[in-house]
Amino acid sequence: MSSVTDIGDLSALADVASRVRPVHVICLGLSALDQVWRVDRPFAGGSEKIKAVEYGTLGGGMAANASVAVAKLGASVAFWGRAGNDAAGHEMRSAFAAEGVDVENFRLFPDGRSSVSGIIVDSFGERQIVNFRGSYPESADWLPLKTVARASSVLADPRWVEGAATLFREARARGIATVLDGDVADAEVFEQLLPLTDHAIFSEPALTAFAGAAEDQSLAGLARFGCRVIAVTRGEGGVSWYESGRLHRQAAYAVDVVDTTGAGDVFHGAYALAIGAGLEVRAAMAFSAATAAMKCRHAGGRNGIPDINECLVFMRTKP
Repeated sequence: MSSVTDIGDLSALADVASRVRPVHVICLGLSALDQVWRVDRPFAGGSEKIKAVEYGTLGGGMAANASVAVAKLGASVAFWGRAGNDAAGHEMRSAFAAEGVDVENFRLFPDGRSSVSGIIVDSFGERQIVNFRGSYPESADWLPLKTVARASSVLADPRWVEGAATLFREARARGIATVLDGDVADAEVFEQLLPLTDHAIFSEPALTAFAGAAEDQSLAGLARFGCRVIAVTRGEGGVSWYESGRLHRQAAYAVDVVDTTGAGDVFHGAYALAIGAGLEVRAAMAFSAATAAMKCRHAGGRNGIPDINECLVFMRTKP
C-alpha cells in the first residue's frame, strides 16, 4: 500500500485553465431534478413528520453533476442523456445551458417522464435520497458517435446501460479514456460495463454490493475485468485504488462540511477532466479529492465547485 504525499505534476491543469491545453469531456447518464429539504435532523424511521428549515429545487444526477463540475472547473463538456419533454426536463436543460454545458444531445422524449429526486439534508450535511429514475427509451442508436473523436475522455454512470456501453465501445475503439461512476447498480450492469472501462471509481455501498465488501482488497479482486484503475471513494476517509498490481491511497482534504450532496459526482467529473488532460492517476486522484472537498463547504450538489485555479491554490495551502 502506498500513501500519496507527492501529488505529482499538475501543470497540465494550469494549461487547461489558461486554454493552452483544450480538454473536452463527454458525460453520459442520469439527469434528475432534485427537490431538497434542509432539516435539523433526518427521519428516524417509521411514520413521522419533521420540519424543513429550507427548501429548493436544482438539477442533479451523477453524470449530470459531473458535467457541471467539468464546466465550472473550466473545460469543455457535453452531457448526453434522456429526460421527458416535461417541466422538469426543460428546467434541467436550462440549468445545464446556464452552466455552459453542451446539451445538444440531452434528448427530451415526448412520451418520456423525467427523473425527479427528493433529498433530505441534515445539519451535519448528511443526506437521504429517494429517486424516480424516469421513463424513456433504452435505445442509444441516436447518439452521434462520430463526435466522440474530439473527446479527451468520456464518463458514464450506470443508469443508462445501453448508452454507456455504446459510448465506451466507441471511445475504446478511438483510444479515448473511459471513466465509470460506479454507483449502486445490479451486478450484471457492472459485468457489462467494467470490461469497457479504463477507470472504475466505486462508492463504498456500490463496491460492497458488487464485490461483497468495500475493503481495499476488494479492489484487487476486480482486476479480472481488465480496468487500468479500480477505485473506491470513502468520503472523509479519502480514496483507495488498485493500479498496476498495487494498492494506493489518497487522504481526504479537511474542510468544514456543510453538505456532501454531489461530492462523489464532482469527484468523478474532476477525475475525468484530469485524465483527459493527461495527468497521472495519483495527481488526478489528489485533484479530484480537493475539488470534491471544496464543494462540501457549500450547500447544494453544484454550489461551491471551484475553477481549476482556485483548486490549485487550495491544494498548495492544504496539507
